[in-house]
Amino acid sequence: MPAIEVEELVVSYGDFDALRGLSFSVDPGEVVALLGPNGAGKTTAVETLEGFHRPRSGRALVHGIDPLTGHDELVGVLGVVLQNPGLYPMMTPARMLRLFASYYDRPRDPAELIKRLGLGRVADRRTKHLSGGERQRLALGLALVGRPRVAILDEPTAGVDPAGRVVVRELIAELRDDGVALLVTTHELAEAERLADRVVILREGRVLAMGRPESLAAARQEFSFTTSASLTLGPLAELLGATITEVRPGEYRVATTATPPLLAALTGWLATRDLALSDLRRSSLEDLYFSLLEGADTTKANEPDSRRRGRSSRAARNES
Repeated sequence: MPAIEVEELVVSYGDFDALRGLSFSVDPGEVVALLGPNGAGKTTAVETLEGFHRPRSGRALVHGIDPLTGHDELVGVLGVVLQNPGLYPMMTPARMLRLFASYYDRPRDPAELIKRLGLGRVADRRTKHLSGGERQRLALGLALVGRPRVAILDEPTAGVDPAGRVVVRELIAELRDDGVALLVTTHELAEAERLADRVVILREGRVLAMGRPESLAAARQEFSFTTSASLTLGPLAELLGATITEVRPGEYRVATTATPPLLAALTGWLATRDLALSDLRRSSLEDLYFSLLEGADTTKANEPDSRRRGRSSRAARNES
């Protein structure tokens, strides 16, 4: 059974539908990243799973629990890291973790968490004096101290320094290995590609794409390369059986997948002209993400003016 189930979820603010039939799931021991621009519906989806919104239709379940009717059960299985966690400013990390640990029957050892989070030198410093990254790591500790089976992490590496990011990534990997289901929202596409088993890309409350990051990126069927001279593209395009575009002098985009046989043919063709292949770059999740959003913008631009104006006026009054 999935640890998180979202099926045909519609959530509205007045006459504005922030989520429009959203469906996805997260299995135990899986990391799913929820991606999309501001206003895509990520926050609304997360808040619905936390029990803050009543769906107009569809359903959202966490560990089989309805967040609205099963709050007491939910708090025992769900850990949450908010982007703005609202820590007690006069408390120390050590005291906050001990306090939160007291709410659970079988908590993690606060001292062990302090060490694991790299907060030992600031354990007895008031949280108002912590850096942004230290506060974010403390928020992660507070979410994990109760040994949740499901964790929702909202921008878990925002404002965290490189060393802290390594700690967060390692913790996420440990949680996944322990069978915890993790839903992560982030604007950092490289971080999502690094962390997530699957990604769900949203736009205006709907799913644009869903799948494993490497599979989605490969599906775009495009790569680029550079060489030291301008090329005559006709013969090369015929050899590769693909459209080739010169992005700028010496840099080329090929509209097909960079398979080993194709790269061998390209390298050989260049070698006969005493040219070297350099800066080979396959499509990334970021490339797919922006191409999808550009496509969505094109679709929206083709809608009747009255429909676009209605959507824009509603969006201006609400943020999802």
